[in-house]
Amino acid sequence: MEKTMDFEKAVEIYHGKLGNWKIMALASCHDNYPMVRNVSCIFYNEKIYFKTDKNFRKTRQLYENARVAMCFNGTQVEGEAKITGLVTEEEGRVFEKKYKEYLWQSYNAYSHEDTEILVEVTPHFVEIWDEDENRNAFQIFIDFDKKEAIYKPYD
Repeated sequence: MEKTMDFEKAVEIYHGKLGNWKIMALASCHDNYPMVRNVSCIFYNEKIYFKTDKNFRKTRQLYENARVAMCFNGTQVEGEAKITGLVTEEEGRVFEKKYKEYLWQSYNAYSHEDTEILVEVTPHFVEIWDEDENRNAFQIFIDFDKKEAIYKPYD
């Protein structure tokens, strides 16, 4: 039986699932042609951030269609991507510092200051699949635009 859930509690669960960083699958689509690829994500300011090369196909897709879905281990995020400029141009260089802290190998191998852009994803809707301590499956649906959450057991 589906029931309303405290929005803040649901968001807390969502943040607990993702932590500070994750490698997430990013799905985008342009002209009815979908693509999925992994991106290294950092979470702050209630958003998801990743970097990519400004010359990649995914970057062209994001300019043409900003609607994306992202997934990690039962947590799916639907949102809107915004290319904010070069990673090195971000005020305070927050992403760069966190990326260096959490993803040192990738930071060292793929930091090309003149072509790496920062992508900011604003979540609109999140779906979490999980189990409780008795292995009973459930879903949590979080609507960030309406500030509502629903808990639904899955049988």
